[in-house]
Amino acid sequence: MTTNRKHNRRSFLKLSAAAGGGMVLGFSWLTSCAPEDVEEVLELELPESWVEINGFLNIGDNGVVTIFSPNPEIGQNVKTAMPMIIAEELDVSWDKVIVEQAPLDTDKYVRQLAGGSQSIRQGWKSLREAGAAARYALVGTAAQKWGVPMEELTTADGVVTHEASGQSIGYGELASEAATVELPEEIPLKDNADFKIIGQSKKNVDGRKIVTGQPLYGIDVQKEGMLIAMIVHPPAFGMKFKSVDAAAAEAMPGIRQVVTISADKEGVDKQWSDTNAFPELVAVVGETTWQVMKAKKALSVEWEEVTPAESSEGHTTALEELMATTPDEAARKDGDPDAAFAGADQIIERTYTAPFLAHNTMEPMNFYANVTADGAELEGPIQTPEFLRPTVAGLLGLPPEKVSIMMTRMGGGFGRRLYGHFGVEASLISQAVSAPVKLVYTREDDMTQGTYRPDYRVTYRAALDADKNLIGFHVKGSGTNGSPVFANRFPAGTIDNYLAENLSKESNVSTGAWRAPRSNFIAGAEQSFLDEVAEAMGKDPVDLRLELFDRAIQNPIGEDNDYDAERYAGVLKLVREKADWDTPKEGVYRGVAAYYCHNSYVAQVLDVVLENGRPKVDKVYCAVDCGIVVNPDAARNQIEGGIVDGIGHAMYSALTFKDGAPEQQNFDKYRLIRHREAPREIEVHFVDNGIDPTGLGEPSLPPVMAALANALAKATGERLYSQPFALQQEVLG
Repeated sequence: MTTNRKHNRRSFLKLSAAAGGGMVLGFSWLTSCAPEDVEEVLELELPESWVEINGFLNIGDNGVVTIFSPNPEIGQNVKTAMPMIIAEELDVSWDKVIVEQAPLDTDKYVRQLAGGSQSIRQGWKSLREAGAAARYALVGTAAQKWGVPMEELTTADGVVTHEASGQSIGYGELASEAATVELPEEIPLKDNADFKIIGQSKKNVDGRKIVTGQPLYGIDVQKEGMLIAMIVHPPAFGMKFKSVDAAAAEAMPGIRQVVTISADKEGVDKQWSDTNAFPELVAVVGETTWQVMKAKKALSVEWEEVTPAESSEGHTTALEELMATTPDEAARKDGDPDAAFAGADQIIERTYTAPFLAHNTMEPMNFYANVTADGAELEGPIQTPEFLRPTVAGLLGLPPEKVSIMMTRMGGGFGRRLYGHFGVEASLISQAVSAPVKLVYTREDDMTQGTYRPDYRVTYRAALDADKNLIGFHVKGSGTNGSPVFANRFPAGTIDNYLAENLSKESNVSTGAWRAPRSNFIAGAEQSFLDEVAEAMGKDPVDLRLELFDRAIQNPIGEDNDYDAERYAGVLKLVREKADWDTPKEGVYRGVAAYYCHNSYVAQVLDVVLENGRPKVDKVYCAVDCGIVVNPDAARNQIEGGIVDGIGHAMYSALTFKDGAPEQQNFDKYRLIRHREAPREIEVHFVDNGIDPTGLGEPSLPPVMAALANALAKATGERLYSQPFALQQEVLG
């Protein structure tokens, strides 16, 4: 495999001399090499000097390499996986690598964003090119030094070797001269068969720091002169700030100032990530978190209603009424579904619903900002730093290049930290008080702010003829601020007469991406419905799905099907085999589901057993086709986390409203899964097909909700159509 130098030339393959005569790969971001404790943590002997390899690589005189990870780390382990990809092509020993988080630099890094399970997929080629370009320059330097052709040289573990003469030399001795090597138009990339690091499990590069409590997260940020800030927003959606009496709060010990801020400034272009139901806020600034929390309670704030308040009952009724309407245009229509249903011998119709959900990241929302006349220094846990910067710059009246953003590790994101209002708020507060501040949300601040997973409602209909053949399929979905239906996903393309319709209800409740957006609901509904269709047709649920996939492989309907039916069928066949689906197990009630999202395919079999008459998830089998797996242990961790997360939210979680105010404001009322409710065992199998990596952080969550529902139906004899399931049956607890 080769890479063309012209592709992404600016970002990855340009070499130039550094000011100090060192090797420069791609970018001009200069940094110190590592914290003082790196040698102890990594058990590495640090070099006496470093060659500045900007953007991605610094090479020490003893061969130790610092690799900078460009993307935000939200627990998906890209801070380990991305450097692994660079190190693979560089051909350096992994135990000689130090990993550091890079800051935001949109001129030099590509897609510094954590969302859509796309970090590895989008960075795959670019990261490989970065490592390969550095290796090429190092080998070229050795070839010049020895006067031999480059083709005669090999590399391994950070050493260049000329086997014919017996000479070898380490990267550390070559780095400062490597900038003189002229790069060709194409630079070879490794064949997959030659990978030594990719495909091998490597420990989380921050693992020891995490378990020993070293500062990594935004909440850990401490700066000289830093104050603590907390916000107060309206108590209900549909309200806005009117006035505040801050006298009592400002008289309290440690309180520096109470300010009002607005992120709604005329003339500032809004980013998609600027979703925020409450742009006008009251902020309390003081010396300690506890002092500020107490001062918040002493505020006297007046709010006014600007749009009608909503309650959950009214919201549900509005969605029901919306579903009774017909959209102006179908999202997709194949054949003649009206005729198919009119002539059907049997029609199966089911409606599924799901509530609003909060993200509830383990680490509270927080951000550090220090705004001065000369610029703004920001640091915190943000999934979208490149979208945060233009908003902050516009609101502060600064050029974007004067706004620096350093990303910290995040204690969970799940889509919540895609929306950067908390970074904006920290910046505006810092500007207002002329001091560096760290904004910290309480759990109640976060859970009542909005940006929830929307509530959804979908109705499925299937038409069967007298011979129990599936002749028509209709899906109509609605939700707050958008429909959950993906019109071109399975089973589109497998049924002659197919209709998909989308409806949307506007609301003053702000919504946004929540792990596997839209898929997190529609997969459960779709795959639950297919089980009932299979039952009505007298078919095994796996057999029915495979028959539909076979139709999509052999004779697909339409041209816009957005899935690969062979890969889809492949994971279903694999999980069928690994779970021994065709051999019933006494006392075990099994559910199956398969789903495609974020460019990956996942199939699951979930086993439920009864303990004291109550269903208990015993084991989940999972087959995944996500292409090449960079770090297997970390990949399994992501799959397992998605499965547990999906089970928990399907079973227990819901956020409701009364007069526009969220009724669940902390974990005393918002139910999450508990340790004893997690599966006893999760068995994960990856398809080894050599395809470039695709999404991994989100795809395992959506199908498990249906596998759970299908297993519970067998265990209890009752079908569940509304999440959370535990509210529907007392036996579920």
